[in-house]
Amino acid sequence: MSSGIRRISLLAPGIALLLTGCASMPGSNPKDPWENYNRSIYKFNEALDKAVLKPVAQGYIAVLPEPARVLLNNFFSNLDDVTVTLNDVLQLKLKQAVSDGSRVLFNSTFGIFGLLNVTDQLEKHNEDFGQTLGYWGIGSGPYLMLPFFGPSSIRDGVGLYGDAVTGVISNINDRPARYGLFAGDEINTRARLLDREKTLEEASDRYAFIRDFYIARRQNLVYDGNPPREKYIDEED
Repeated sequence: MSSGIRRISLLAPGIALLLTGCASMPGSNPKDPWENYNRSIYKFNEALDKAVLKPVAQGYIAVLPEPARVLLNNFFSNLDDVTVTLNDVLQLKLKQAVSDGSRVLFNSTFGIFGLLNVTDQLEKHNEDFGQTLGYWGIGSGPYLMLPFFGPSSIRDGVGLYGDAVTGVISNINDRPARYGLFAGDEINTRARLLDREKTLEEASDRYAFIRDFYIARRQNLVYDGNPPREKYIDEED
């Protein structure tokens, strides 16, 4: 999941709509109280993906040879490492920040603006502002399906805004270059997800599968792979 100007422009109205018009819509899952609204947005996103995003991603793979795609993926991964490093610092993970900052420094210089990954011996981490908020004790809040951006939550929606504001691409002054990089990042991300769709095809309810996977994954990321064990009613009794 990448950040950009589209997240800035769509995040605020999406949350405003949710809070004003959908708060009373009950859901069967306590973590997804706005399920009716979320499912409608999910259908919209699916239709958009089938009509536009997926065909563009398939064309991207058909036109560009694999070596070129690897270079572009390295480039956008390097930009992402800037955001990762910032959130390392905000989470007081200083040792990890040094490692991720080193990735940015060496890949941006010796790796020719990140096109080459010369730091493959250093682990690439996954940190964003949503995880930073979780690190400081802010709960995820209800599950939220955002238009265009997909699975999220109230906390992670705010995190998207934070990552977009501080992201490298968002702060490029040249508008055509900024929009071109945003588009390239989104296409690259969608192309990398094409091979993972087979898992979704086996799910009887794709929406519920994506929701449950997202909630579990985000919980795991916030607690660095060691989330607290949930208590069940029979255990409390």
